[in-house]
Amino acid sequence: MSETKTNTADGFDQFELHETLLRGVRDAGFDQPRPIQIDTIPAGLEGRDVLGLAQTGTGKTAAFALTLLDWILHERSKGIQALVLAPTRELATQIAAEIDMLARHTRVKLAVIYGGVPQSKQVSRLRARPEIVVGCPGRVLDLIEQGLLRLDKVEALVLDEADHMFDMGFLPTIRKIIAEIPVERQNLLFSATMPKEIRRLANEMLHEPHVVELADSAPAETIDHALVMVAEQRKRDLLEHLLSRDDCDSAIVFTRTKHRAKRLATQLAKAGHQAVGLQGNMSQAQRDRAMAGFRSRRFNILVATDIVARGIDVSGISHVINFDVPTTPEGYTHRIGRTGRAELTGMATTFVTGDDFSWLRATERMIGAPIQRQLVEGFESAGERPRDDRNPRRAGGGGGNQGGGQRGGQRRNRPGGSSGSGGGRGQQRRRTR
Repeated sequence: MSETKTNTADGFDQFELHETLLRGVRDAGFDQPRPIQIDTIPAGLEGRDVLGLAQTGTGKTAAFALTLLDWILHERSKGIQALVLAPTRELATQIAAEIDMLARHTRVKLAVIYGGVPQSKQVSRLRARPEIVVGCPGRVLDLIEQGLLRLDKVEALVLDEADHMFDMGFLPTIRKIIAEIPVERQNLLFSATMPKEIRRLANEMLHEPHVVELADSAPAETIDHALVMVAEQRKRDLLEHLLSRDDCDSAIVFTRTKHRAKRLATQLAKAGHQAVGLQGNMSQAQRDRAMAGFRSRRFNILVATDIVARGIDVSGISHVINFDVPTTPEGYTHRIGRTGRAELTGMATTFVTGDDFSWLRATERMIGAPIQRQLVEGFESAGERPRDDRNPRRAGGGGGNQGGGQRGGQRRNRPGGSSGSGGGRGQQRRRTR
């Protein structure tokens, strides 16, 4: 009787990844795997479907990137073997950059495709026979229908920010794309939130998935978040006050509309701030320049719509300011998750007017805790306070995360899902290495 071997390795060595991939991991500066990676990579390497739910900034991209790359390195074949779908161009570009970084010592090729730019360069990359394609659903389907993209060799499908793609109305497009992919495949779905109605749609695509839920809908423990009651006409003054504080090194300011983002960015720039706007009416080249300038710190204030609320990873953002409240409670978690990333701390402040109380109540129900009320000197009577005002604090120092609900480290690993009619696999495929 053979003796069972126990893997005593730590760090990323515990996954027994391909050596060239481990070199990329080390070069990227990754030391210890994050919880979402520890709980999803082993199942992914076995070929199982995975549903990974975790807060933003917790390492979901590397979790599926390492899974795909290791499998391709061990079972390399011709043609596109993996398709990664993302809801926005910025997120697709970021995912591609992280995969490239991890695959730098391999010969795995990648193509990233999205709309808003001419397709000629993207088609050229597809002709180079990449193993992985990262793209937005609209452009992916467009190239399929033109006969320029074939997915008949795909063995793994990744939906990143899956709930956002469903919310944005991509579900019909995704179903058409799935119809072009072999039924027997691996599905990896990752998201920060998964409301019940969206979970039902996801379950149609998953076959006996390995489900990992880290924490709940509450913001990460590294984020100190609070709200300030303010009248609509005093929001700009309050914003200037917060941006001028010594502890505000860099900030993303979220607005509800594209027009307001453009106008506010212009106003801040004229007032002497290094500010730039980012919104959907900009061309892709303009959006790329804005993000590049913010990443390089040529700009330290990014005024944006929810185009950057999902998945975009810029290190060291000290503050997120919700100039307007999000349209949904879930949007709160995604927006403020742009700070406090990679286990760093951050501060998020939300401006709340008398018209926002229904959103506030729904958001506090979702996160399972009251959001701390903050008093800012000079703005004490700026806005009507909600009748259920709780423990207001003075601005000037950190406030800590709020209690009143289970937070942060709670994990629930359990089987789930079912074989549905939405493209699930006929049988489980185990990977061999």
